Amino acid sequence: MRTSILMGKVFKSILWFVAFFTIGVLLSILSYILKEGVGGISLDFLLGKPEAMGKEGGIFPIIVGTIYVTAVAIAIATPIGIGGAIYFNEYSRDTRFIRVLRFGTETLAGIPSIIFGLFGFTFFVIWLGLGWSIISGGLTLAFMILPTIVRTSEEALKAVPRSYREGSLALGATMWESIVNIVLPAASPGIVTGIILSIGRAIGETAAVLLTAGSSLKIPHSLLDPARTMSIHLYILTTEGLSMENAYRTATVLVFMILIINTTANLLRKKLSSRAYKG
Repeated sequence: MRTSILMGKVFKSILWFVAFFTIGVLLSILSYILKEGVGGISLDFLLGKPEAMGKEGGIFPIIVGTIYVTAVAIAIATPIGIGGAIYFNEYSRDTRFIRVLRFGTETLAGIPSIIFGLFGFTFFVIWLGLGWSIISGGLTLAFMILPTIVRTSEEALKAVPRSYREGSLALGATMWESIVNIVLPAASPGIVTGIILSIGRAIGETAAVLLTAGSSLKIPHSLLDPARTMSIHLYILTTEGLSMENAYRTATVLVFMILIINTTANLLRKKLSSRAYKG
């Protein structure tokens, strides 16, 4: 008995150490980036256009390009991912075909991003003739984040008690009405979590976007225009040695952008959770 209690305390201490170590690493990275980049951020930098290949000037077209590419990816992947999760969890049976689909989804999640980039470049840029553009980059990112949305949405649907479905069906609702009006609202906090993770991956992706969206420093005016995202801009500034100062500034803006998105999404998730609980 004493041995089990002692082992429990040891494992608890290890978990606390790992948690604090992880938080410490995160804070050290963020503090270093913010220390180097916050001082140089101004309205001119945020609203200005890049000059001398990004060595000087601002990053406004790059912020716009990042938002466009990410928005296209989320707009395409979210309905497909949630629809796939609904089919897997609510309608399908454990057949060989479904097992193959699940295996394909899980395999898709483990494919390196450069492979997605080569596929997007070959299929969207060249074969479909879309060229280096926002739509090519968004479609490629949609394939990348689709497994995350499918898996997290499916787990969120599984967490909804079966009694919710049975009660709705007993009151005369159809299967689809039960899913739309009962199951999805109850599972929405988990689904939002998956979308948050997908947004973070889409914003931070470099290789796949570089091969499909291009690297234009101009403001995109349509989905067929090329664009440079902030991760690509950061990569080019550092690897080509153009400007470490602007690289740190861009990294700081990227950190704040992800922080704002995550904070807003978490508030939305809490609001949806409270509604689902009251319902």
